[in-house]
Amino acid sequence: MVGSTEWQEDDMQFMVIERFRNQNANAVYQRFREQGGLTPEGLTFGGSWVEASLDRCFQLMECDDASLIQRWVAQWSDLVSFEIVPVVAKGGDITETFFSQAH
Repeated sequence: MVGSTEWQEDDMQFMVIERFRNQNANAVYQRFREQGGLTPEGLTFGGSWVEASLDRCFQLMECDDASLIQRWVAQWSDLVSFEIVPVVAKGGDITETFFSQAH
């Protein structure tokens, strides 16, 4: 479930936590092999990690329009449940981000 890998400075970043419905990772990987990641143009894939138990998958995604991630989730929601967490890159100016949100 991947798309482009070109990051843009102003884009929002999200950690996507996927849980395979009915613990059926095979159905997810079969669809991926047949149809690709189904990511809309403008949704960028940053990396993917699978839990050793294969219960969850973690993906870093980026876009400038949150509706893109919603469209992508809709393509997979029959096979995967999603938790979407907005994140700030460790190398970014975290202090400035939180300070501006507090006021």
